[in-house]
Amino acid sequence: MASCKKPRTKEVGCRRFVFVSVFTFMVVSVVVFCLRANPVSNNAMEPADDTNRTRSYFHLKRDLNLPKKNELSIQLEMHNRLPPRNRDLYPTLAKDHITIVLYVHNRPQYLRVVVKSLSQVKGIGETLLIVSHDGYFDEMNKIVEGIKFCQVKQIFSPYSPHIFPSSFPGASPNDCKNKDDAAKKHCEGNPDQYGNHRSPKVVSLKHHWWWMMNTVWDGLKETRGHTGHILFIEEDHFIFPNAYRNLQILTSLKSKKCPDCYAANLAPSDVKSRGEGGESLIAERMGNVGYSFNRTVWRKIHKKAKEFCYFDDYNWDIAMWTTVYPSFGAPVYSLRGPRTSAVHFGKCGLHQGQGEQTACVDNGVVNIEVNDEDKVANIKSEWNVHVHKHQQGYKAGFKGWGGWGDERDRHLCLEFARMYKLTETASF
Repeated sequence: MASCKKPRTKEVGCRRFVFVSVFTFMVVSVVVFCLRANPVSNNAMEPADDTNRTRSYFHLKRDLNLPKKNELSIQLEMHNRLPPRNRDLYPTLAKDHITIVLYVHNRPQYLRVVVKSLSQVKGIGETLLIVSHDGYFDEMNKIVEGIKFCQVKQIFSPYSPHIFPSSFPGASPNDCKNKDDAAKKHCEGNPDQYGNHRSPKVVSLKHHWWWMMNTVWDGLKETRGHTGHILFIEEDHFIFPNAYRNLQILTSLKSKKCPDCYAANLAPSDVKSRGEGGESLIAERMGNVGYSFNRTVWRKIHKKAKEFCYFDDYNWDIAMWTTVYPSFGAPVYSLRGPRTSAVHFGKCGLHQGQGEQTACVDNGVVNIEVNDEDKVANIKSEWNVHVHKHQQGYKAGFKGWGGWGDERDRHLCLEFARMYKLTETASF
């Protein structure tokens, strides 16, 4: 009996092997045929996690029409992927933290003041501070590297005009200048509505802001899943000790007290105002000092990329006030307290550069009075909201101050809006 079973077992095994092989071959053939007939994007095949978003980002970048990087811009982009510093000192972030983004250019005398003011802010150790640099400047870098009061992450715009000395988005040798006639001079560039050609130093302001917004909301591992508010401040904004606690209160009250408010602000829209005082919350047009909003608002802004990128004004805030916000279909209010928690200071503008014969001189000394009331949260949840309607300022219909007529700048701006895979929106 035993001698008769072995051949049958071997024969059955052979038949099974042949069957499995033929079946596998048929399945593989069908799958390959289907894939060739109906190619599937990489995004659809990938799992929805951080690895997926990173892989999608690099896949998308191959289709972008961005300027060719130089050695410095490549190094800066690699630096942007480094984790935050000081995690050994502050190993965890508060669950409901509000990320702070400080965007800077090249005014170290101001940055020192802002960093010192931030070091005194109550609750600063609970959150992440992101410093976004427009270009690379040693002195600015050293100041940020000295921060020890919270987690801090530096990012550098790899397409800043400041790091392209002889090519776009910097100044190209064949660029038209001032009011050159491109046809007569055989130079490159499109003039703005006033006949002026681009100035790399001027356009960098709008480029940096837009690159930063897209990168913070949709590019960085640390923030692309953040659904809460993000606070944006600049290198010439003095921040009071109670700013973070007040902002936490404002963002928690916004949906209840002011459903029509898109943002929460630390300061009045009138940068010269210190607030009205009294006991009332204020809803007014969004200011550009200490403003914060969430991912849902960012999604609404991002959908208006073309309007933002084609508006002939080199100022990001004027482009927002006159094209983006009015397109939302209703007044865009921001909620704030009656007393400011942030102050704009300094007399030197962003583009009055360092080391020039006509450079603005300001040593950054400030004399801002900080009272006891400014050291603790001073906003009450029981206060009513007073709405400022029909405020003065830039509105829909304003044509812009120019400086943004070159098609190369407009196309680069649109490419920044395409850099990263879009993420899910959060509730407003």
